[in-house]
Amino acid sequence: MSPPPPPIGIRLSSHSAVILTAETTHSNTDMSACKFLLRYSLSCLDFSTTRVATCTPPLHFPRHRLLSQSPGFKLKTYRHSSRSYGSIQASVSIESTEDSCTCVEEEEEEEEEDSKRISVRDLLRRNTNDDVTSFMKMERRTEPQSNRWFPYLDKFKTGNTYLSSGEVLDAVDPSLMELRKERFMNVVNNRTYSVCMVVEGLSDPGNVSAVFRSADALGFQSVHVVSLDSRKRYREHRHISMGAEKWLDIELWDSAEECFQVLRSRGYRIATTHVGIEAVSIYDMDWSCPTAIVVGNEGRGISEEALKMSDMHCSIPMKGMVDSFNVSVASGILMHHAVCDRTSRLGGHGDLTSEEKQILLAEFSLRHSRSSMSIAHEYAKRKVKSV
Repeated sequence: MSPPPPPIGIRLSSHSAVILTAETTHSNTDMSACKFLLRYSLSCLDFSTTRVATCTPPLHFPRHRLLSQSPGFKLKTYRHSSRSYGSIQASVSIESTEDSCTCVEEEEEEEEEDSKRISVRDLLRRNTNDDVTSFMKMERRTEPQSNRWFPYLDKFKTGNTYLSSGEVLDAVDPSLMELRKERFMNVVNNRTYSVCMVVEGLSDPGNVSAVFRSADALGFQSVHVVSLDSRKRYREHRHISMGAEKWLDIELWDSAEECFQVLRSRGYRIATTHVGIEAVSIYDMDWSCPTAIVVGNEGRGISEEALKMSDMHCSIPMKGMVDSFNVSVASGILMHHAVCDRTSRLGGHGDLTSEEKQILLAEFSLRHSRSSMSIAHEYAKRKVKSV
């Protein structure tokens, strides 16, 4: 009598349990017959060369020969996800607890996603301070000195002493490469605070980051973000902004009323983008005047509150069938046209005085890296000792 056929190595679907029994008989013609008791379709079986996850010797059983020789019988490919078990009992016990495990895993994934989400304030605040001004190194003004707004004072606080912008540059200058210093100087020469962007209630953080990137590239130093929903959470999109927020002065507000009140105190007129009868074309505006240009939510646009409090409404003339741009695209068009208009009227976009340029240059030098801050602190300590 020939030995019975070896056991079949099978892989069971994670969504079904299969009970398999076999009876082997012997006849004069050396034919074997197998009877299979199936709970579900044979298509759930994966007749692969997978080795059963036990200490059994490796078996290669690509397909049962009786099934392959049976007329009219065909095995269809089953592409469902599968899992290897050491035994039928193991597969059944695991299946009974799989639903509860799946729920736990989904909850853990949701918690992990929530931990990655950060509020719009946290998006811009990298330090442990409670205010977004932690981005900014030089001391800041609380009120405008004249009808011209520039946010920084000519002093940097380190410990109990202050350094001027000239002293900061003297301290940090040796640690910067010449190419970097030339880049800083070129950026400062083309910076302005006369026109600023106000982003109100955007729900897509990618659009916020895109506005930051456009503002930095076109020479606008000041950007304001109004979050209408304090519960709204944002993701960080540094691959979109390309780190532009590091070089901008970004101020955060909880309401449009608060933001507009401060902007008016700094001498800005408030221009909201809005499609309406009273809207003025951006090509007819005088961008040499201090202007805060406001863009609104992707779906709802500018809020009614902001429209009522603004000084004027403006719009980008549309030549096609659609009547609006994507908010980040619209922001880029607005800022680019403002640069062109200011260049034609004033001879250039950048309008900082020599003193303001030096202060902003010191600010950029301090933001460059943590080592720059350490160097400035050490310089201050030496200054105190020498005195």
